[in-house]
Amino acid sequence: MEDGVSPGLRFLLLLRQLVPPLVAFIVFIGGWELLCALTHAPAYLVPKPSDIVKAAYENRAGLWVSVRTTTFEAVLGFVLSIFLGIAGAVLLASSKWIEKAVYPYAIILQTIPIVAVAPLIVIWFDAGMNAIVIITFLIGFFPMLSNTLIGLNSTDQNMSNLFYLYNASGFQTMLKLRIPAALPYIVAGLKISCTLSVVGAIVGEYIAGIGGGQGGLGYAITYAAARLKTPYLFACGLSASALGIIFFLLVNAFAKWLLSSWHESEMKKES
Repeated sequence: MEDGVSPGLRFLLLLRQLVPPLVAFIVFIGGWELLCALTHAPAYLVPKPSDIVKAAYENRAGLWVSVRTTTFEAVLGFVLSIFLGIAGAVLLASSKWIEKAVYPYAIILQTIPIVAVAPLIVIWFDAGMNAIVIITFLIGFFPMLSNTLIGLNSTDQNMSNLFYLYNASGFQTMLKLRIPAALPYIVAGLKISCTLSVVGAIVGEYIAGIGGGQGGLGYAITYAAARLKTPYLFACGLSASALGIIFFLLVNAFAKWLLSSWHESEMKKES
């Protein structure tokens, strides 16, 4: 889109993008509400959207605490997966021998179901925040490692030869050529890992969480399901979904800021 487009036209284009999903949402929610009202479905089986909103409002204090706790755990695990994933990929990309020796074990670690490893994590690190963050990290680690490694190994060969001709060291080549060239792949890993971090935090709360007033969404979901509080169960699930969407939108905004000026994947297309 060209910069000369008027604000009014920009608004119309934005409106054209927002109206279809908004209409679909209204139709879906209205149909759901109407169908439940006509069939007289019990709230513990299929709650109406109005029941879900009411349950969220009535339990807003506890729901907010749960969302805040899960957010904190997810962010810690996500940040840990970023640093260790990128650092591990740089280490593997620095030596083909190390990559061939270590990378297969990273794949094996990824294929092991987290529910099989989680009890060991609880034994080693105790139930609670530490175990939940580690479980979150394990779920988000491999996408960061794998995508970053692919990016580091996809550096343009002509540029690598140019750095070689100028006698650049391995460290200089990695820092000034391979890592910048791998940024789109790193961003792709971030987009995957950020949503998985929310899933990991909730799974960790199921397995290693501590309940009570400071429990996260995983504990809140377990509590609501055990007591057949289905409207509140829906509210917790929708809160987890909204949290994942917010994480993704933040990472997507960061990607646009980082890549929009030079990489084709985020550059603005001319209309």
